[in-house]
Amino acid sequence: MPHKIGIIFGMENTFPGAFVEKVNALSNPEVRAEFVRIGGVPMAEPSGYRVIVDRISHDIPFYRAYLKNAALNGTIVINNSFWWSADDKFFNYALASKLGVAVPPTVILPHKQHPPGTTDQSMRNLIYPMNWDEVFQYVGFPAFLKPFNGGGWRDVYHVHTPEDFFRAYDQTRDLCMTLQRAVKFQEYFRCYVVGQQRVHIMQYDPRRPHHERYVRNGPQIDPRLLERVERDALTLCRALGYDLNTVEFACEDGIPYAIDFMNPAPDADVHSVGQDNFDWIVNAVAELAVAKALSAENSAGDLRWSAFLKGGSAESVEKGAATKAVGRGRGKPQAQAAP
Repeated sequence: MPHKIGIIFGMENTFPGAFVEKVNALSNPEVRAEFVRIGGVPMAEPSGYRVIVDRISHDIPFYRAYLKNAALNGTIVINNSFWWSADDKFFNYALASKLGVAVPPTVILPHKQHPPGTTDQSMRNLIYPMNWDEVFQYVGFPAFLKPFNGGGWRDVYHVHTPEDFFRAYDQTRDLCMTLQRAVKFQEYFRCYVVGQQRVHIMQYDPRRPHHERYVRNGPQIDPRLLERVERDALTLCRALGYDLNTVEFACEDGIPYAIDFMNPAPDADVHSVGQDNFDWIVNAVAELAVAKALSAENSAGDLRWSAFLKGGSAESVEKGAATKAVGRGRGKPQAQAAP
C-alpha cells in the first residue's frame, strides 16, 4: 500500500487542492495524497497517514488533539503540533536574541482585563501600579502593541505616544500583549522557509492593502542583505523546529530585524501571494511531504525540544540541524530571491 499524505485545512481554497494535485502528479507509486477526513477519534489508534500537513489546527482544538494523537502513533505532522501548542511570539523574540538574530526591544505586558475565571486576587504577584515610564524608555516610540500569540494583524496597534498606547491598551480586553519598538524600514521581506533547508525571499510591504503587499518587480537588493536574511531565517526555523514557516524581516540601516516568525500555517493563497510565489510554495511543500513520507523519521521519538530551550548558539543549532538533515539524505540548503 502506498504511504498516505493528508492535508487538513479550513477556509483556504487554492493551496490544499494544488498541494494534493502536485504530490499525485509526481507519479511516485509509493505515495498518495488526499484531503484528511476525520470523525470520532479513538484513543491511541494510528491515523492511517504517514504525513499530515496542518493548515488549521491553531483555530480548532479538536484538530489539534487529533494531530497529537496521530503523531504519537507514527504520523509526521507538518508542523510539530506539540511545539506549536507551547510556542508564543515573546519566547520566539527572546530565543532569537540568544541566537544572535536582530530583534527590536520588546516587553510582554499584563492583561488589561482579568482572564476568565480570575480576579485581582489571582494577580497578587503583579506589581501595581506598573512603572510605565520604565517600559516606554526601554521600548521607545513609535511602537507596535500586538498579541503575544496572535496572527493576521488582528488586535495590532501602531502607537506613537504614551497617550496612543493607553488608548490602544484599553481595547485589548484580556489578551496578553507585547510592546515592540517599530522599525523604520527601508526594505521588508517575507520569507517562506520549507524543511529547514529551502528559503524563498519575497519583497513585501505591510503598509499596502492586503492584496498588494507582495511586491512585484521590486528594486534590486544588496546580495549581502539577502544572504543575511536567508541565514537568519534558517537559524530561527531550525531552532524552533518548524518545517513550514514564514519569517518577516524589517530592514533599517542594512540590519534585518526579525519581526514575525511564528507563522506555521503561512498565507499560501494564489490571489494574495501571486502565481510565482504560489507555485514555489506548492512545489516545495509537496516535495517535503513526499521526502518525509519515504523517510525513516520517527515522529514519536522526536517530541522533545529541550536542546534549544537552553538558548544554544546559532552555530550549534545550525550544526545540529545540518547533521540531522544529512542523516535524512537532504541536499545542500538553497535560497531563491524574488525578482
